[in-house]
Amino acid sequence: MRNFKTVLITGISGSGGSYLAEQILTRFPQTSIHGISRWHSTTTINNLRKIQNKINLYECDLCDLSSVIRSLNLVKPDLIFNLASHANVRACFETPVSVVQNNILSTLNLLEAIRITEIKPLVVHCSTSEVYGQVDKNQIPINENCPINPVNPYSVSKCSQDQLVYSYGKAYDISAIRTRMFAYINPRRADLFATSFARQIVSIERGKTKILKHGNLESLRTLIDVRDAMDCYIDIALYGKTGEAYNLGGKNALLVGEFLNMLIKYSSSKIVCESDPTLFRPVDITLQVPDTTKFEKLNDWRPIYSLEESVEFLLKEVRETMPN
Repeated sequence: MRNFKTVLITGISGSGGSYLAEQILTRFPQTSIHGISRWHSTTTINNLRKIQNKINLYECDLCDLSSVIRSLNLVKPDLIFNLASHANVRACFETPVSVVQNNILSTLNLLEAIRITEIKPLVVHCSTSEVYGQVDKNQIPINENCPINPVNPYSVSKCSQDQLVYSYGKAYDISAIRTRMFAYINPRRADLFATSFARQIVSIERGKTKILKHGNLESLRTLIDVRDAMDCYIDIALYGKTGEAYNLGGKNALLVGEFLNMLIKYSSSKIVCESDPTLFRPVDITLQVPDTTKFEKLNDWRPIYSLEESVEFLLKEVRETMPN
C-alpha cells in the first residue's frame, strides 16, 4: 500500500472533487489536501462548506499552463487526482468546441506542468465509462479490453485525456493510473438524471412545480453511491498499478425508469411524470454495465452502501441543500 502526505485535487470545488476531499479527510485526517479551481467555478464553492477550513485552495485555470506550473510549484503534491472537466453530456452537443478544447487542453497542461517542474507525483486520472460508447449486448458487462468508441463530443474529449495520460506515462515516466467510472449517485451534480429527478421531486413536495420531466427511461445502468465511488478513487491511489486503466462502478443493473420509481416511493407527495423531448440526447448510450473485477482484485473491494441507502441519502441531501 502506498502512503501520501500531500494531495492535490483538480476541480475540487466540483461535485465529485468536493466529495473526494471529504472522503480523504475521513479516512486519512492527517493528509494535507490542496485543491485548484478557476474563478468561474466559484458558484460551486458551497460544495466545500463542510471542510473549507481543512483544505488549501488555489485559483488556477488548467487551460493556462503558467498558472498550472505555479500551482504545482507551490503545492509539490505526491498525489494528484485529476477530476477537472466539463462533464455535462447533454450540453456537449450544444457547446462541443468549448467542451473538447477545455477538457483536452486542461489535461495536456497538467501533464506538461508535471514534466516541466520535474515533480514526481502519482496521477489518478478520473475518466468515465462514456469512452466505451454504445456497446453490443455481447460485450456486457464491459471490461477494460472493450473497444473505445466515443459517440459524443464529451466522450471524445475524455478518450483524448485517457490517451494523453497513457502516452505521457510512457514517454516521460509519469506515474499515472486511469479510471473509468460508471454512473454514480451524486447529490451535488444537478445535471445527472438521478439528481435531476430528486430535485424535481423536492420541488413538487414544496409546491413549486407539478410535473416531473424526464428523458430516456430505457437506458440500463449500474449505480454506485458517491461515497463508495470516491473510496474507489482512493483505493486506486493506494493499490492500483501505474500504466493501467480500471473500470469502477456499481453492482446492481437497472433501467433509469426503475430508479425513478424507487425515488418516487420515498417521496411524500404524489408524483406525476411526463416525457420532455428536450431532455433526450441526439445520441444516447443505453448500456452501461461494468465488469469491475480488475479493480476489486486489488483490495477485495465491495461497496458499503446499498442502493436503497443511496436513494435516501440523495433525497436527504437535496432536501437540505436545494434553495426554497
